[in-house]
Amino acid sequence: MNSPSYRTLLDTPCLVVDLDRLERNLAEMAEYARTHGLALRPHLKTHKTAEIARMQQAHGVVGFTCAKVGEAEAFAAAGVLDDVLIAYQIVGDRKIERLLRLAERVRVTVAVDSVAVAEPLSRAALARGEQLDVVIEVDTGLRRAGVEPGEPVLRLAREIIEMPGLRLRGLMTHEGHAGRASTTEELEGLARMAGEAMVASAELLRREGIPVDVVSVGSTPAAFATTRVPGITEMRPGTYVFYDAAAFRFGRIGPDRVALRVLATVISRPAPDRAVIDAGSKTLTYDPPPPGRTGYGYVVEYPDAVISRLSEEHGVIEFPPGTKGPQVGERIEIIPNHVCPVVNLQDELFVVRGGEFVGTWRVIARGCVR
Repeated sequence: MNSPSYRTLLDTPCLVVDLDRLERNLAEMAEYARTHGLALRPHLKTHKTAEIARMQQAHGVVGFTCAKVGEAEAFAAAGVLDDVLIAYQIVGDRKIERLLRLAERVRVTVAVDSVAVAEPLSRAALARGEQLDVVIEVDTGLRRAGVEPGEPVLRLAREIIEMPGLRLRGLMTHEGHAGRASTTEELEGLARMAGEAMVASAELLRREGIPVDVVSVGSTPAAFATTRVPGITEMRPGTYVFYDAAAFRFGRIGPDRVALRVLATVISRPAPDRAVIDAGSKTLTYDPPPPGRTGYGYVVEYPDAVISRLSEEHGVIEFPPGTKGPQVGERIEIIPNHVCPVVNLQDELFVVRGGEFVGTWRVIARGCVR
């Protein structure tokens, strides 16, 4: 079979997006959300491109999720944002000012997990004569940001509803710890426990007379498990648009469903069991492999190979004994361990369909970490 034409046309290393795979992934998640009566609010940090955001809007999303104000500002400037959840604690006068300016253009909801975070938002919104929507971030097991489920959520909710300038909309969590599971059964169990903790916390607030409109969860690996807990109202997957090596190890999808790959060139064969490619840490990142795998990415053409070492511009691939492996000049495709930071390192995505190059999409929110 002849190699797809884009493999020789594009310079490397670069990120290649297969439109057919991308469209299938978008349609599948949108249909799942519709079937289960869930609001779909995808996270933009995965793709950071206006074109994919528009495709998601065509599938009926209720809005988007961003990690940082800068991401939201970039998408608002591109005209593809009208409702956003900033799933992050906004701290500091400068960031709060930007947040409130953004809220003049689009509907903004922001996460809080303490009085120390909420009070400055309250003061700033009150000073501008505005009301800012907030959700309480709940720690359901990731042990990152967030308040513990149950009574701690209730205590914070009581404080927030007394703060002028703020309107409490509900609760959110990121059950990312479920994606670290070693088996499908473990993942589903962790996801279910996270969902149950969210619903129980929401019911506790409601019994105390505190309205809870939104019970939002967010994790692509756990997306088809957490959301099956009755009472969850919203899902915020991100990596589902492309998927990555962390996704197909559970067996629900295979490498053939991953829509983004790193196209790289073999630049050296210094030993029979070793090849060097032009994609190093500045392309693949140092994100560790998911449980059960080794190396800094999955080599599509040589699934038994291991990307064992990275320097800034070099990737070292080791092959099992007896493997012929690629020759100097050969192009190979790599599925990243974690696609989000890989996209953030590039200025553009190269789009293909049926093996043919069809266009370039700019990564408009690259580097928006503030």
